[in-house]
Amino acid sequence: MNPPRPQAALDALHPTPSAGFDEPFEMLNACHERVERTLQLLQRLAEHLPAHGADAAARQAARDVMRYFDIAGPAHHEDEERHLFSALRVSGDAAMQATVARLQAEHREMASGWAALRQQLARIAEAGDSTAPQWQAFAALYRAHMQAEETIAYPAARQLLDRAAQAAMGQEMAQRRGVR
Repeated sequence: MNPPRPQAALDALHPTPSAGFDEPFEMLNACHERVERTLQLLQRLAEHLPAHGADAAARQAARDVMRYFDIAGPAHHEDEERHLFSALRVSGDAAMQATVARLQAEHREMASGWAALRQQLARIAEAGDSTAPQWQAFAALYRAHMQAEETIAYPAARQLLDRAAQAAMGQEMAQRRGVR
């Protein structure tokens, strides 16, 4: 891991998505890409700690991961809960309703897993703890969850939500984030 360059590290972790809020499904997919990059950063951090300890780069990486999953992760899940899952629940499709129930349960499981993982990362970032975080189960759950959303939930919701509903979805997502 290279020494931290705060703004460069932040830009690499949180680049401006290629899609805007006027294309909410593309924005949701861009969020998944950022989740994957953040999970990869978490893996690199875990590999870095045994050899280099909680040096400045490790501490910055831990802070970057915490920032992403503290802010962007919950906002993304709220987007899905408010807009996609609500539309899919009322679709009348029993299999889709079961999928939504599973995805919602996974959101709760990810939140719980994040709370435990965050404590480990905070010890690295704030106290210089060199113990590698237990990240594998969290990452595996997140990756399987994103796969189900991208292959099942997003396509089904896209069919249910007409252009006007998608525009309203994007506007609400932007407003909740304070974007004009």
